[in-house]
Amino acid sequence: MKKQYVVFGAGKFGRSIAVTLQSLGCEVIVVDRNPEIIQELADDVSYAICADVEDPDVFENLGLRNLDGAIIAIAENLEASIVTTMQCSEIGIPRILAKAKNSLHERILKSVGANKIIYPEVEMGRRIAKYLVADSFTDWIELSPYYSLVELDIPDKWVGKSLSELQIREKYNLNVIGIRDGDQVTVKLDPGAPMKAGIELIVVGENSDLEHFQK
Repeated sequence: MKKQYVVFGAGKFGRSIAVTLQSLGCEVIVVDRNPEIIQELADDVSYAICADVEDPDVFENLGLRNLDGAIIAIAENLEASIVTTMQCSEIGIPRILAKAKNSLHERILKSVGANKIIYPEVEMGRRIAKYLVADSFTDWIELSPYYSLVELDIPDKWVGKSLSELQIREKYNLNVIGIRDGDQVTVKLDPGAPMKAGIELIVVGENSDLEHFQK
């Protein structure tokens, strides 16, 4: 059975989440009060609904029970964001992700039922900053304040050697969890297989170990 999600707010952030979830095989409902945006999205998601979440009857009319999750992407309108989060919690949606504007907004959203708070601009800013200073890595994604996932082009001196030979975990305290070869990603790794030129290694480790490695 397909997972079902509702996305409130179809700005760039909400639209990106909705279209991506749809492409991953989920059933997605998008709710926005702008009819032009809804019309644009009509062919890209399961249901695109023009509605104002500040209307007290809208949630009853939408029939959103039994969904797997809700994404509240309307942080600019604080009242609408808070009311929508509260309504989603009251009807029993188990996973509620909400975009926050600041720390006060975050605390309120959590108090009315949000499971996870998102600061997409802040998170993207950190990711880009990490990428800019991480000369050895092609991408850097923070998993927590202490751990990150990075991708790095295989060093020339590692080509032809296996993970067992290189002993990356023992020498650098880093874990290779996957290999990217063009558009193909492999996570079932053969530790004895020689690695070829041109691949990228997907690595997880503590930030301090990653920073030490790139130096």
